[in-house]
Amino acid sequence: MLTIRMLDHASIYRMVTPKHLCPWGVKAMDLLRRNGFEIEDHHLVSEEENERYKRENRLGETPQIFIPGKFAGGYDAFRKYLGKEPDPKEGNTYQPVIAVFSISLLMSLGLCWAQRRAFYAEPVIELFVALSMCVLGILKLRDLQSFATGFVQYDLLAQRYVPYSFLYAWVETAGGILMISQAPAWMFAPIVLVASSIGAVSVVKAVYLEKRDLNCACVGGGSKVPLGFISLLENLMMMGMSSWMLAR
Repeated sequence: MLTIRMLDHASIYRMVTPKHLCPWGVKAMDLLRRNGFEIEDHHLVSEEENERYKRENRLGETPQIFIPGKFAGGYDAFRKYLGKEPDPKEGNTYQPVIAVFSISLLMSLGLCWAQRRAFYAEPVIELFVALSMCVLGILKLRDLQSFATGFVQYDLLAQRYVPYSFLYAWVETAGGILMISQAPAWMFAPIVLVASSIGAVSVVKAVYLEKRDLNCACVGGGSKVPLGFISLLENLMMMGMSSWMLAR
């Protein structure tokens, strides 16, 4: 016998104006559609109407979702109702660093294959470090002021001479570019070695000796990446590569 599954009905109140489309409302609509709900979509067409709706219903946020007899609440509560974790909105995360290193590794593998039709450890590692330096440098250079604000909180040289925090981003980026171009090591390796050594000592002092709870400026200012092993690893990679290129 053929049975017909009735769709659950849901109502949503969300802010949709000519100048603003609530992103949480869009994401809530997507969740409703993907979970098979028949949706009654109510638009709050101005900021004033949105505030009035929240005030009259004693609510702290929109969108608000209603499933008769089953659920009433906002976006995060609806995710929990569906058995999902709330969207991450704040707190520490290593996601930016994971993205930088994983994509840099994939790019280095791709370039090595394009050049040699094979994967060799030495060029892959060199390209990986160089590309990582370039990407991390770009993230710093996109907002130098914000990077400097975070960097001076732990870097020993930047605390004594603040303009060094601006110079560091350029040193890292230029070092990566010169490594990719296979320029002579004496042109960049000594400077990179000194800068990364100071960085490594600074991280060890701030995190492991002084036990300070800080965010790392390695992926630019305002990041939520905790200062710690990942920050130390960045500097150790630069130290190791510059030392290797000088020795070679």
